[in-house]
Order: sequence, then C-alpha cells, then structure tokens
Amino acid sequence: MIIHLLGGGPDNLLPDFSLYHEQDIVWAGVDRGVYTLIEKGINPNIAFGDFDSVTDEEFSFINKKVMKLNKYKPEKDETDMEHALNWAIAQQPRTVRMFGSTGGRLDHMFGNVQLLLKASINNQFVQIEMIDQQNTIFIRTPGEYSIDALAEKKYISFIPLSNHVKGITLKGFKYPLINRHISLGSTLCISNELIGDYGTFSFSEGILMIVRSTD
Repeated sequence: MIIHLLGGGPDNLLPDFSLYHEQDIVWAGVDRGVYTLIEKGINPNIAFGDFDSVTDEEFSFINKKVMKLNKYKPEKDETDMEHALNWAIAQQPRTVRMFGSTGGRLDHMFGNVQLLLKASINNQFVQIEMIDQQNTIFIRTPGEYSIDALAEKKYISFIPLSNHVKGITLKGFKYPLINRHISLGSTLCISNELIGDYGTFSFSEGILMIVRSTD
C-alpha cells in the first residue's frame, strides 16, 4: 500500500499526480488539501484538519464528499499534517508521499521537514518523501544506498541534519567523495549529479537529508 497525503501548500507547487499512479494508492487530505483533491476529481479516503483555511461553504462541500472526516480544534499540540502522517504510518504502508507540504508559509514547511525527520528515523521500514513540482526530499540514517538517475530531477544534494555526518562516500557522481566528514552548515554536498544510470551513497554516522531537484 502507498499512502498519499495532500496538504494545503500552494497549488502551483503541486506535481503532476498522474506520475504517481500505482494501483494500491490511498489518498488522505489535510486541511485545505482535502478541497484541492476534490477539485482535482480525487475523493480522499480520509481527511484530517481543523479546516480553518477553508470557507464554511467549502467545508460543507468537503463534509458531503468525505466519509471519514477527522476534524480538530485549532488549539491543539499537533499540526494537521502530523495527525495525518501518524495515521498513515500506523497503516504500515511501504511508502508515504507528502504533497502540498512545501512553499507558502515557511513555518509550515520547516515543521513538515521536522515531521519527515522524526517519522523517517522512527519508522525506517516506511519510505517517506516530501514531493513538490521541483523537489523530492527524504531522510536517511547510516548505511549504504543506491540511487537511480531521474532526468526530471538530476540535481542531488546531501544536507546534514545532525551535528556531524561521518564517512560519507559518493560513487557514480560527478563530484565523488571518499570517507569525508561534514557538519551542520556545510555546503560541500550541495548540487551534485549522477554520471550514469545510478550511483551509491553511504555514511557511517549521523543523519542526512537528500534533496533531488530540477531547475
């Protein structure tokens, strides 16, 4: 099972959903993302939010269209996306994709990156990604990983999210590395590219955020 979460980020940053058309997809809407999904002809299986970003008329429309609606008070300790992501992980899917989670309000975007970080570290059996029209973002803990070339997102950056990332090695990249250490604030691994169909990256200690981007 693959779960797609659509948040309330700017519509112009949303990717083409037809690129993510596997058979076993479950859609969940988050706050205004619920209304956006319905407008796009996708009825979400479940919805989460305080819905303070939709009008009364829009919420009435949502209420008629969605069978499983989880409505929260605006005064709460978790964001709407956090509620949705916690639910998604509890379903034990193989992949969770977070759309509508970047752009617009930066506090929301950085909050969603923090959710991605926490969820990825605590649930390493699930592939969790944040995706918009220009970027795919995911988190990795120490190990060795293969990464395939994507023509539409050829730039790959490795950003430390811990004080130190040790032993980072990049093979099959335009700018290879062997057993280098990087720290918070380092830009050494920004904007690299694969030179073939795939490459590998590995590191022995720390946490990395990987960002795949297009111009």
